[in-house]
Amino acid sequence: MASWRAIFWTLVGVGFATLAALATLPETLPASRRSVEPLSRALLTYGTLLRDRRLLGYAGAGGFFYAAMYAYVAGTPFAYITFYHVPARLYGVLFGVGIVGIMATNMINARLVARLGSEWLLIRGTLAAAVSGLLLAVMARTGWGGLWGLVLPLFLFVSATGFIVANSIAGALSGFPHRAGAVSALVGAIHYGSGILGSALVGACADGMPWPLGWVIAATGLGSLLCASLLRTRVPADQR
Repeated sequence: MASWRAIFWTLVGVGFATLAALATLPETLPASRRSVEPLSRALLTYGTLLRDRRLLGYAGAGGFFYAAMYAYVAGTPFAYITFYHVPARLYGVLFGVGIVGIMATNMINARLVARLGSEWLLIRGTLAAAVSGLLLAVMARTGWGGLWGLVLPLFLFVSATGFIVANSIAGALSGFPHRAGAVSALVGAIHYGSGILGSALVGACADGMPWPLGWVIAATGLGSLLCASLLRTRVPADQR
């Protein structure tokens, strides 16, 4: 098994490969349609977008969920390996099971979204995340169920990815098709910025016990659900 440094060298390799691939991609947007706006104008556009309630609902639902996912990535190695003494190889298996859950819900979402709508699936996904996050918090605090008291709620939480991430992005983009680039950049910044805060919060609260992981995920799961609830009331276009 390679050392932890191999992870970062692998990322360096992926980064260079991505840059090389990017250099081969031609620009498909005609010159006449390319934006020549200054940076200040782009910032004003972001301000306009942030005043839209439904956009905030979609971006916030995804952002809080990203915070939880980054907390999961940062906190589970300690909770599994250090606290419950799970072998490093088995940790990889447990982490991979969550990926299988994500793949399954992505496929289910793809089949249901045309019939039920992305908003309906997003709200149900955030509800499932909030409930499983609260269950995780209780298990992490009390120790009920031991290792499996963490693994099972985390599997349910992570599996909600298939209903939350894609639908939150699609919903945000659908409201501003003429500003798709700005919306995509803004939502991406919110998602990954929230993720950084989520992982930092787990580290700041670390005390040698699994409960910080559980409560950060529970709190951010509830935040995701609250943001998704903004979508229940439609706002007229002239009030955005």
